[in-house]
Amino acid sequence: MNRIFGTGKAKPKPSLTDAISSTDTRIGSVEVKIKKLDAELGAFKAQMAKLRDGPGKNAIQQRALRTLKQKRMYENQLMQLQQQTWNMEQAAMTTENLKNTMATVDAMKVANKEMKRQYKGIDIDKIESIHYDMEDLIEQANEIQESLGRSYGVPDEVDEADLQAELDALGLDDEPIGEGEMPSYLNDATALPDFIDAAPVEESQQANAPTAEVAR
Repeated sequence: MNRIFGTGKAKPKPSLTDAISSTDTRIGSVEVKIKKLDAELGAFKAQMAKLRDGPGKNAIQQRALRTLKQKRMYENQLMQLQQQTWNMEQAAMTTENLKNTMATVDAMKVANKEMKRQYKGIDIDKIESIHYDMEDLIEQANEIQESLGRSYGVPDEVDEADLQAELDALGLDDEPIGEGEMPSYLNDATALPDFIDAAPVEESQQANAPTAEVAR
């Protein structure tokens, strides 16, 4: 028979989420029944308030007691279902936390393996050697800059006595120079010669002297 019709696939077992959803549905159904019984009890109470003691009132009272008994039964069932839901929710939360913990542990394991693999390619001695090489290169670069910045034609050491003698020769030790005045050494350098106005006259006289003698 199994060869002809085949075997049915096994149904998957319900998960905690499915069980919680099913229990919540049952809780909602029980709560509806309790509300309905509350409405009936309210109606019985109103009827008994209008009736006098007697068979009619006693009959309604018996019906009210049966309804109250059913209500108590549903209330107990409701409390059990709510407790079951609470327990399943706690179990689901614990399971979810365990899954997250295991995922975290697995991720840490993978990270540790990757870090170990990376560290295997790192040699601390090579890193120290690189630092030393960088220091040497920086020092060489500084020496090159100093060499490029060297001055030419300027003596390394200058005699202060020679500088003082040259300063005295410039006449800076004379009287102080007033505002708008020029140093004496500059006045001497820019002064015009005394003969600049008389020179043309002397030349003209020398040029005319032979002519006068010829005329005589």
